[in-house]
Amino acid sequence: MDRRAFLLASAALSGTAAGCDRAGAPPGRLAVPFWFTYGGRNRATLEKLVARFNAAQNEIWIQAVFQGDYFEGLAKLRTALAASAAPPLSHVVGEVVPYLASAGVLEPLDEYPGAHELALEPRLDQAGSFRGGAQRPLVVLPFNRSTPIAYVNARLFGDRQPPRTWDELRETARQLTRPGCFGFGCPIDWWYWAALVGQAGGQVVEPDGRVTLGGAAGVAAIAFWQSLVREGVMKQPPGRDYNAWEQLSQDFLAGRVAMIWSSTAFVRYLEETADFPVRALPLPHGVRGSVPTGGTHFVLLESAPRELKQAAWRFVRFLLEPEPAALWSSETGYLPVTLAAAARLESSGFYARHPNYRVALDQLPVAEPWPWSKGLFRIQREVVQPRLEAALLEHRDPERVLAEARSLAEESAL
Repeated sequence: MDRRAFLLASAALSGTAAGCDRAGAPPGRLAVPFWFTYGGRNRATLEKLVARFNAAQNEIWIQAVFQGDYFEGLAKLRTALAASAAPPLSHVVGEVVPYLASAGVLEPLDEYPGAHELALEPRLDQAGSFRGGAQRPLVVLPFNRSTPIAYVNARLFGDRQPPRTWDELRETARQLTRPGCFGFGCPIDWWYWAALVGQAGGQVVEPDGRVTLGGAAGVAAIAFWQSLVREGVMKQPPGRDYNAWEQLSQDFLAGRVAMIWSSTAFVRYLEETADFPVRALPLPHGVRGSVPTGGTHFVLLESAPRELKQAAWRFVRFLLEPEPAALWSSETGYLPVTLAAAARLESSGFYARHPNYRVALDQLPVAEPWPWSKGLFRIQREVVQPRLEAALLEHRDPERVLAEARSLAEESAL
C-alpha cells in the first residue's frame, strides 16, 4: 500500500482526527506530544518517567497523551496521519509495523544520534522481532515488550512441577480442577494461538512468505483448546481483546481458575492484588519451545516537524538508559529491553527477590520473530481472531475454520 492509499484508508476509519495539543508547556519549553496506550500502574509509571525527563532539562516538555488501548490508539494514529496531525512520537504493536513501514509513515532512525549504540536486547529489537528486520531501514525501537507466561495460584498448585508438554498441561489442569474452580484458563487470542502453533512445530507465515497459518500445527492448536474446554478443565473463554484478558485475570484472582496464560506485563498487578501467593511459569513445549513476543515499539512519525522529532528522540534515548529502562521493567513486569537494564536488575538482587519477573527473560531463547508482512495486522485482526472465537465459542471444525482463514489471509499478505 502506498502512502496516498494508506491515508485514504485512514481517513475512512474515522471522521475526526485526534489532534496534537501543544498547549500547556512552561514558557521557553518545546512541547512534544507523546501518544501512549495503557492505563493503571503502567500509566502511572510512564508518567513518573515523563516527569523525570521534564525535570532533568529545561528545553523540552514531553506531553504524554492517553489514547485508549493498543487498537484504539492505532485507529486514532491512522486518523491523525490522514489529517496531517500526527504526533512526533507514539508506540505501536509489532504486527502493524510492516504495514506502517510500507505506507511510508514511519521516520527512518538509522541517522539519529546513537541509534545503533543502544545495546538493545537482541531478541527484542527490530532485527530480533522481525524476520528480515536487520535488512530493512531502522524504524522502531523496543518499548514495553512482553511474552506470554503462565501464572498459578501457588496455594493450589503446591509443589507440582511446571508442565513441560501439552500432555502435562492437560494433566495438571485436570488435577487442579475442582467444584467452582477450573484448572486452566486462556484468552482465545491470536497471541496465545501463535504460541501454540510454534510449540506444535508450525509458523503462521513461512520464511518464503506463504501464509499457512501453521498448517496442521495451527489446527492442532485450536483442537487442543477445544479438547480442554470439552473435558471441563479449561474455563469457557469470555469476551474478546483485552476485555477477555481482564476477565480472566479476575477469574484467577477470585479463585475461579487455578492456572492461566497471560502476559508478563501482569506480574506486578497479579502479585499485589491476589490474596494468595502467585507463581509465574514458562509456557510448556510441544514439539519445541516457542513463544511470540508482544507489546509495542517506539515510532517517530515521518510527517511531524523535524524539530519535534529530534526532541522526541532525546526522550526515547532517556527511556532506554539503564536506570529508566530498569525502573520501567521492575515497576510493570515488561521485559528489560536493553542489556544494561537487565544487568542492573540482576546485580541489584531484584530478580533474586522477585523471581516471577525473570520468567519471561529466561524464556526469550525460544522467542520467535514475526514475519515482515504488511498484511500481518489485518490477518490477525480481521481474518484469524474472529475465526478462533468461532471455533471455541461456536464449536466450529478447526480445519474448516483455518481453511477459510488461509484463503483470506493469502490475499492480505500480498
